[in-house]
Amino acid sequence: MTKTMKRVPAILIVLLLLFSISVFPAGAATAPAVKNVILLIPDGMSVGGTTLARWYKGGTPLALDEMACGLVRTYSSDAAIADSAPAGTAYATGFKSHTGYLGVLPDVADMPGLQPIPKGDERKPVATILEAAKLAGKATGLVVTCEIPHATPAAFSSHYPNRNNYDDILEQQVYSGIDVVLGGGSQFLEPGARKDKEDLIKAIKDLGYDYVTTPEALYKSTSSKIWGMFAPKDLSYDFDRDPAKQPGLAEMTSKAIEVLSKDKDGFFLMVEGSKIDWAAHANDPVGVISDILAFDNAVKAALDFAKKDKHTVVIAVTDHGNGGITIGDRETSNNYDKLPLSAFIDPLKKAKLTGEGIEKKLNADRSNIKEVMANYYGITDLTEAEIKAIKETKPGKLNYVVGPMISKRAHIGWTTNGHTGEDVVLYVYSPINDRPTGVIENTEIARYMEKALGLNLQETTKKLFVPARTAFEARGARVIWDNSDPHNPVVVVIRGNDKLRLPVNKNLAEINGKLVKMNGLTVYNGVTTFVPEEALDLLN
Repeated sequence: MTKTMKRVPAILIVLLLLFSISVFPAGAATAPAVKNVILLIPDGMSVGGTTLARWYKGGTPLALDEMACGLVRTYSSDAAIADSAPAGTAYATGFKSHTGYLGVLPDVADMPGLQPIPKGDERKPVATILEAAKLAGKATGLVVTCEIPHATPAAFSSHYPNRNNYDDILEQQVYSGIDVVLGGGSQFLEPGARKDKEDLIKAIKDLGYDYVTTPEALYKSTSSKIWGMFAPKDLSYDFDRDPAKQPGLAEMTSKAIEVLSKDKDGFFLMVEGSKIDWAAHANDPVGVISDILAFDNAVKAALDFAKKDKHTVVIAVTDHGNGGITIGDRETSNNYDKLPLSAFIDPLKKAKLTGEGIEKKLNADRSNIKEVMANYYGITDLTEAEIKAIKETKPGKLNYVVGPMISKRAHIGWTTNGHTGEDVVLYVYSPINDRPTGVIENTEIARYMEKALGLNLQETTKKLFVPARTAFEARGARVIWDNSDPHNPVVVVIRGNDKLRLPVNKNLAEINGKLVKMNGLTVYNGVTTFVPEEALDLLN
């Protein structure tokens, strides 16, 4: 065999390789399509808290660490420091909004670089990524450790310019058709606690959900629709949690993924570590560590699924900072580089409960303060002033008193009991490696999810939120606001012999006495009522 003959196969191989590269872009044959997005929000988690939690567990990496890829700007439409409602709205809808506003545009957008709100669009509802996913046939879920109508979950599943309006928010959530809802807040579902006197627990069951209230019932459920309520209000901090009574965030996340991943069209899931924020407000570092570690376990559950599934994007990003937490305080100004790690961590390691958990260990007259603080918080040198402060603290506020006590002993600094305006860390895992990098706006998270799932938020808004009066009157109909029961208003539309009734906050319509289920809600923003496009088509 000649040398020339030996070269021919090698040349052919090279040519074939070059041809295959030109025809098939690199990675195209193996790059998986993205069907699912899991968004995890550690509410109020500043980077100082993340660092502290990592040191607390011995310096080993967090599940979050491998996903870090950028920074996110968190300001709202008219303020440098955001409230959770507009911050959640930015992630959910792609629009910055005003303090307290959920799923609606703000009245004013005057921060540098923002476009002003067009006249007439103030407080207009805008579609969330959850609603767009649902409209596209995907399964959807919410998992939180606060009450379900709290700001962040509400921003993904309701539309109203007041985050405190739990009655309307929760009713919208119940009738939104979300497949899995897990968290706290059962007391807000009960008729006695609601102005409209509606029994939303009965409504949930009538809508086909498996309504569960214990971890055992949750884990055993085989339903494709689960509504889990594990506390009257918020769930306990993870360090304080009784596993027999309340599931952990990771367990709830895993169950939600198990249920939602059965949908062949894919799913969207939002998971919130809600009480990281609450602990930061109280300047309680033990609460912060407790729920950051619990949140990180939930991230691991999501990441493990995504790596195996190969069709799932996982995003973890906080909505804003809180507390201004630092490892080091005024007392370490001159010796910060001489203090060993143990000076910061050992006092925290002695605590078995958070400040909230300790309150339940005190007796009625609080005569056992020294014993409780020594046994459960590791503090044995209480001053008389500290004992007095604990004794006089109002119920529900003890973490605001004892958190700073352990912070002082561990040299953990705080600047505020409120939110903070710094950029926050973005963590993303993508099976197609298209992670956002650099410094981005919080609204870009919604755009990234929209693109990943092949959705269109703008078109979804057009389909779900049509100004009712204008649209119906244009079709020759008469529109009446039936306020005979002020807590259960109904939009009544009459044209000829046809009569359409649209209860506010529900996805139900009654046309000439026949009940119809719509794919969107009738929403009132305090000024204007909006209905889904399909409501118009009911009047043929």
